[in-house]
Amino acid sequence: MLSELEGLGWTVKVRKKGHAWGLLLCEYNDKECRCGEFCQMSIWSTPKNPGNFANNLRNKALNCIKLNQEGSNDD
Repeated sequence: MLSELEGLGWTVKVRKKGHAWGLLLCEYNDKECRCGEFCQMSIWSTPKNPGNFANNLRNKALNCIKLNQEGSNDD
């Protein structure tokens, strides 16, 4: 799942501190994209439900306004 998002331009940054082992970062980091709400997401080491957690990360990433604008320009 992470490799799919990396292919779409998202970056995985490994963290050394805290409960999250990584941070998923949008390449656009645009404040207009839902006020920057999903421009970065923590990747937890031990989520309660790993499948749901992965689906939530994927859905949030795929709903990026800039990604959707770029995809619609390819037509």
